[in-house]
Amino acid sequence: MTTLPPRAVRRCHHPVNLLHSSVYFSPEFGEELAGAGVADPHAAYFAGRAAAMGAVGAGVVAATFYNFNHALIARHLPAVWDTASPADVLAARLRAADRTLRRLLGDAVDSADMAEAAELALRATEACTRHARPLYAAHADLPVPDAPHLAYWHAATLLREHRGDAHLVALLNAGLDPLEAVVSHTATGTGIAPRWVLASRGWQQTDWDAAVERLRGRGLMDAEGALTEAGTALREEVEDHTDRLDTAPYAHLGAARVERLTGLAKGFLAAAAAAGAFPPHLTGRS
Repeated sequence: MTTLPPRAVRRCHHPVNLLHSSVYFSPEFGEELAGAGVADPHAAYFAGRAAAMGAVGAGVVAATFYNFNHALIARHLPAVWDTASPADVLAARLRAADRTLRRLLGDAVDSADMAEAAELALRATEACTRHARPLYAAHADLPVPDAPHLAYWHAATLLREHRGDAHLVALLNAGLDPLEAVVSHTATGTGIAPRWVLASRGWQQTDWDAAVERLRGRGLMDAEGALTEAGTALREEVEDHTDRLDTAPYAHLGAARVERLTGLAKGFLAAAAAAGAFPPHLTGRS
């Protein structure tokens, strides 16, 4: 297996994943899902990301999405499938990806760089594995779109869910429950803002405060809500563990091509961010 430079897996995954996730924040996603009959934003997200698994219920989504409150999911699933079938939702999601990427990237969607990025990302997915990776495995059964920008987005979906499924293993190994995982990640300064977590994940401030107290009880957070040395070390081990479980696609690609894919992905992400791809309140501790 190819030896990769330290953190190469994480550095490549980050921009690939962020461009992929921009679709879920886009107005086009809401419009396309509403056109399929799913107007509620929570229902649209749960259905849009879970549809590859079929008409699943709240339990499956709570298990595979990890940090959402089961009660919030249960308000929308499985009822959403009475309005739109998984096939309808997947078609709407792909239309949203097409429209979003065309708006954010302009002529770059038809560029040689995009075609190369799609080829590299798809090559990396050849080494992904299905076992113990339910969200990845479900998406791996979907066809690869013909258009290069959609093929790239599809490959990014596979790489995102492959790593995401592995990340859950690392969180469980670290003894972090769903909300503790989010609270400790936010405390690193790189996670999503608490206000946005509470609004989007279905938790209350009392739930957040209780998670903080549990982390303090383990010596992972201090009285001011910052990570202790032990907390910082645990979060880094979670990321390192995830890297180890997610190495195969990038090792298969090889160091030089990983570096090339990273560069291309960063370029697309920078253009998308400049075009307003992400909500301004998404990150930070406010």
